[in-house]
Amino acid sequence: MVAGFIDAIAGGGGLITLPALLLSGVPPVSAIATNKLQAASATLSATISFARKGLIEWRKAIPIACMSFLGGILGALSVTLMPKNVLLTIVPILLILVALYFIFSPKLSDVDKKPLIPYFLFALLVAPLLGFYDGVFGPGVGSFFIVAFVLLLGFKLVSALSYTKLANVACNLGSLSIFIIKGYVIFPIALVMAGGAFIGASIGAKFAVRFGSRVIKPLLILISLCMALKLLLDHKNPIFIYFSHFF
Repeated sequence: MVAGFIDAIAGGGGLITLPALLLSGVPPVSAIATNKLQAASATLSATISFARKGLIEWRKAIPIACMSFLGGILGALSVTLMPKNVLLTIVPILLILVALYFIFSPKLSDVDKKPLIPYFLFALLVAPLLGFYDGVFGPGVGSFFIVAFVLLLGFKLVSALSYTKLANVACNLGSLSIFIIKGYVIFPIALVMAGGAFIGASIGAKFAVRFGSRVIKPLLILISLCMALKLLLDHKNPIFIYFSHFF
């Protein structure tokens, strides 16, 4: 529930749930797959809450969701082909840049702005690319989606978060379908977690709508930096390996 609440506002709920699964003795691949089901539940719950508030225009959102779903499937299918060391090196740096962007862009959350690219191009290129990344690796995809919606489509922060949740649940379901087919999901654990995540995300989405950028922006910065730190401290991270030689 706590992870779902945080995830609905700023993403990063996996920072709580995935380590908890690993610490409880769940094998790594099954932990990732099981966590994906509860993550999909949390993002679905948040999407429903935002949609009920009228923050999602379905005519524009559905193509983005469909392409994100396709990207998630392709990412999960090619997970063994992607060099994880490259992702472990690049992603934390990108997350730090995301945090810096929100820190030094005080006006980005106030009003909608003129989009830099059309919705069609966003759906065709950006949505499947980020969906693919979520299927392969995942950390920070919500932050990347939010920045993309704000920068490229000119959304204010609450609207960007609403569309992000829809795109995120789509790529989650895409990659989850592959994990289910391959038999990696531990359903008794996943379903209980999904129930808690659904409730927590529903509360979190209502909280985000009520308090807007005042709570979303600080949490986005905090979560992005926490995810970056977690990835940088991974003993397999090339940056960690490089600097560990000096200590």
